[in-house]
Amino acid sequence: MVKICCIGAGYVGGPTMAVIALKCPSIEVAVVDISVTRIAAWNSDQLPIYEPGLEDVVKQCRGRNLFFSTDVEKHVSEADIIFVSVNTPTKTRGLGAGKAADLTYWESAARMIADVSKSDKIVVEKSTVPVKTAEAIEKILTHNSKGINYQILSNPEFLAEGTAIEDLFNPDRVLIGGRETPEGRNAVQALKEVYANWVPEDRIITANLWSAELSKLAANAFLAQRISSVNAISALCEATGANVAEVAFAVGKDTRIGPKFLNASVGFGGSCFQKDILNLVYICECNGLPEVANYWKQVIKINDYQKSRFVNRVVSSMFNTVAGKKIAVLGFAFKKDTGDTRETPAIDVCKGLLGDKAKISIYDPQVTEDQIQRDLAMNKFDWDHPLHLQPMSPTAVKEVSVTWDAYDATKGAHGICILTEWDEFRKLDYAKIYENMQKPAFVFDGRNVVDPEKLREIGFIVYSIGKPLDPWLKDMPAVA
Repeated sequence: MVKICCIGAGYVGGPTMAVIALKCPSIEVAVVDISVTRIAAWNSDQLPIYEPGLEDVVKQCRGRNLFFSTDVEKHVSEADIIFVSVNTPTKTRGLGAGKAADLTYWESAARMIADVSKSDKIVVEKSTVPVKTAEAIEKILTHNSKGINYQILSNPEFLAEGTAIEDLFNPDRVLIGGRETPEGRNAVQALKEVYANWVPEDRIITANLWSAELSKLAANAFLAQRISSVNAISALCEATGANVAEVAFAVGKDTRIGPKFLNASVGFGGSCFQKDILNLVYICECNGLPEVANYWKQVIKINDYQKSRFVNRVVSSMFNTVAGKKIAVLGFAFKKDTGDTRETPAIDVCKGLLGDKAKISIYDPQVTEDQIQRDLAMNKFDWDHPLHLQPMSPTAVKEVSVTWDAYDATKGAHGICILTEWDEFRKLDYAKIYENMQKPAFVFDGRNVVDPEKLREIGFIVYSIGKPLDPWLKDMPAVA
């Protein structure tokens, strides 16, 4: 029986291993993590992450051929294939701070594998890592090998949160990178056979190690670039009276471009886009390619510009001050159908409003108050490091309340900011909300989920990203 062990029970490790266990009943899969609370949650009825369809998969396999454990060393030493999906956060200090990936957790995983292994292993990089990580890992393992053979593979994940299980069941492609040696090819073949249990042969692509590592960073950079492209156009649309939805639709009709990822918004978020682009930028700089680095940096600059532009729009519309005014924030997760708040634009928008002394009331159907307060108290990049290294003295918390209902959040508010495109925000009774708000009542739609004309009929002053401006907003300068 092939045994697989995955180090790291997070957004990547948990769902990926659960699907492998479901699709390969003859393989024993163990997911290990040093966090006792996280493993306890994976073994309970309340899983630590929300992902549509995940619970069903876990319940079918858990205890049969899927196990969650804190006994890291036992499972690692018994495994034939070891997936490593530990965090690779952005460094917060030292060389390359704010750009380079922090490989501390990766390195300690590699050293632990070398310590406890008694048989040959295939080690698979699953987390997003900078190009050439495999080389570093290889060195650690071979210098500590005690006669054991290790093969390093890169098998980047291309999951989108909110559709992770669907993406795993039916992937666009599975990419496996390995050394171009006979041993390397055998290792690639072994991993290929696991995926071939449910993925069609023509969707399993093999490449060399560096190509596989770079493909992940490049794919995320291309996706983020599309969002920044349409967001840049949205600013021009507002200035000229064009409608970004119409422009994006027309552009997306070109089959070479396609319609996906062309929704203008308050900005992209998520744990990967910014981190991967910063990483790409750093790698380009290290390899003496400043022009390439600056090109990709611009994708993040436009994203930051879009968030600050949104905050300026809110403040300038409301007589250039939001001090002491209640503002309702609908949605805090970085996109719908996930409880994930990593790098969500809502953090920067809320911080911007709090900086102008607003009182904020937040509602999100999947994000806990504890998480929101933590996110707002944290410095950039801290979210990706272990909990005990994160600041726990929330400062701005007094001005933030979290509610469990959109109507409660908007009661008595001067303005509403829609920051996540949850389906339920399309169906709210906005006439009822209008009744209970201070007048003039504003809606700032950062995700283009509401129909601005219908809301204007009710009486709202509406700002939708990239849509023709309300007469009220035309007199207000957009740039503070």
